[in-house]
Amino acid sequence: MATPLEQETKQKPVQFIVQRQDGPDGKSYDEAFEVPYRPNMNVISALMEIRRNPVNAAGEKTTPINWDMGCLEEVCGACSMVINGTPRQSCTALVDKLEQPIRLQPMQTFPIVRDLQVDRQRMFDALKKVKAWVPIDGTYDLGPGPRMPENKRQWAYELSKCMTCGVCLEACPNVNDRSNFIGPASISQVRLFNSHPTGAYHKEERLEALMEDGGIMQCGNAQNCVEVCPKGIPLTTSIAAMNRQTTLHSFKKFFGSDEGRTGEAVSN
Repeated sequence: MATPLEQETKQKPVQFIVQRQDGPDGKSYDEAFEVPYRPNMNVISALMEIRRNPVNAAGEKTTPINWDMGCLEEVCGACSMVINGTPRQSCTALVDKLEQPIRLQPMQTFPIVRDLQVDRQRMFDALKKVKAWVPIDGTYDLGPGPRMPENKRQWAYELSKCMTCGVCLEACPNVNDRSNFIGPASISQVRLFNSHPTGAYHKEERLEALMEDGGIMQCGNAQNCVEVCPKGIPLTTSIAAMNRQTTLHSFKKFFGSDEGRTGEAVSN
């Protein structure tokens, strides 16, 4: 049975208020649009309709709205934006579940390119800083490689679902234009790649990166990130685990602890 919100939505066109900006240095402004309702409509399909017929609610011809998208299946992370005040993926934001008028805004953590399109380079630079990959020499056959224990593989798979959408950075109060904090996504990726048998060879380099300026010490433990993550990644669990590993690593450096004993403690 349809909810009152769904019933009301189906009776009239869907109303949108879009925060627009003509370029990186332009001034933002709001523009209202009305889109004919269709069953199972999401925000992306509404934006596509506006792109096909760029006429605002006042009946005036306007420019098409800019935004990013890719897979439309909540896998690529490209279509992130702020919808009714909450950062999320627009491909899975169903119109029937949203209060109207639906307000669309770009994520403010990242530089605006145009309208709802932002530059997420900050996030990718953070992943480079922590070496969020497993380095493998592809010039010759390395064989099947080491196997991960099943219990470790299961939680590592959950961390691998990160699609660099940037939603967790948008929700984090410590990620802003006055801070160089790398954010929860990169911290979680350190945990992922340090858990890999081959990736662990570069474990200390990643921990060192987390201990630098802009690293894990700038996390304020607001826990907003885990609340908004569209993939349900246990980001706060990863942050806690990396806090422990960086602390143990700093003790090892200071006291010159035995490599084997410290490595065993860190891996548990």
